[in-house]
Amino acid sequence: MSIRAGIVVTGTEVLTGRIADANGPWLAEQLRTLGVDVGHVVVVGDRPDDLLAALRFLTGTGVPLVITTGGLGPTADDLTAEIVGLFQGRPASLDPDLEQRIGAVVERLMALRGWRADAESTAAGVRKQAQVPVGATVLEPVGTAPGLVVPPAAGRSGPVVLVLPGPPGELRGMWPAAVAAAPVADLLTGAPELRQETVRLWGTLEAQLAATLRDHDAELAGLEITTCLREGELEIVTRFEPDAQPAYDRLLAALTEAHGDTVFSTGPDLDAVVAGALVERGLTIATAESCTGGLLAGRLSARPGSSDYLLGGVTAYANSAKEALLGVPADLLASHGAVSAEVARALAEGARARFGADVGVGITGVAGPGGGTEEKPVGTVHLCVVGPEERLERALRLRGSRSMVRDRSVTMALHLVRQLLLGGPPA
Repeated sequence: MSIRAGIVVTGTEVLTGRIADANGPWLAEQLRTLGVDVGHVVVVGDRPDDLLAALRFLTGTGVPLVITTGGLGPTADDLTAEIVGLFQGRPASLDPDLEQRIGAVVERLMALRGWRADAESTAAGVRKQAQVPVGATVLEPVGTAPGLVVPPAAGRSGPVVLVLPGPPGELRGMWPAAVAAAPVADLLTGAPELRQETVRLWGTLEAQLAATLRDHDAELAGLEITTCLREGELEIVTRFEPDAQPAYDRLLAALTEAHGDTVFSTGPDLDAVVAGALVERGLTIATAESCTGGLLAGRLSARPGSSDYLLGGVTAYANSAKEALLGVPADLLASHGAVSAEVARALAEGARARFGADVGVGITGVAGPGGGTEEKPVGTVHLCVVGPEERLERALRLRGSRSMVRDRSVTMALHLVRQLLLGGPPA
């Protein structure tokens, strides 16, 4: 049986959506690789009562480890260390040595960035960050905030609370020291492996998948199977302990038998599949985008090593840019309009020719919310992918917001590239 843990993400900016939570999912995956299953990720604002309630809730689930993120800064709303200390029966006191180390970090950062601040207020902020619950283990700061390992006080029961900073770079930099510190390391010793496998389908409905899983339910004991439909892709993620590997093998066989014509990956995501196909074949790619404004080039360039295959991209909104930069004929634009299969084809061919790439991709459409017509309503998108020997085209009528239309268009374009290079389920 795997060890379980709970996570508390603090910050009103995260709770209200001003900042997306990057820490909860990252921690959950890191814990999985250590054999720890996360039961709950709780997001709370910068309110002491809500943090206390979250700690009580997770303690009530019986988990031996709770991780908090955020609330370790020098301002008045940063109260995590104090609240966790009180919850664990360990009141805070000043650690003079830690105060000096944090002060040195702050001085260095201010000097590097040319900042000036009132000395008294700066010292007060440093002093606040150096308040440590009695008996807690200090994790050295990556930024200015130290982490803490806070076990319950003598005579108390409950989980060990690992207190980590909110900025993702600081949290991730501190993670190796956090899992090596006692008593966290003791909890992790002997944790069984928790495996995770992913199958990705393109063109299978959730109802079809549900029927397949029902037909094989008796063979799948020990598997935790979750499905997610995202932008037309059906993702099946399965978690299991090593002794359930035969059950997973049966699941994979059942999926392949029932939906093999729509399986495009048994692991890597779409972006990795496309990148791998380009690298394996030694091919290059270039893009010409109108309504997506460079999002496709952004996704292609997001992966390390993308310079091996991505030569460049052009964002051509205006017809004049399409003509001058990509060689789209003016009479083609006049006769068919910028949003048309003919112009998408010319964009793809123009990108391929201008950059000398093996593969060219063209995207043009009406992302909205305005600009649509009766003939070409909002959500009309034309895609074209041109390779050395083949050309694939697709006309879409997408629904949703402007961002949804743009994102879905890029995903469809990547699937067209995947189909051109690898075959498999048609985009």
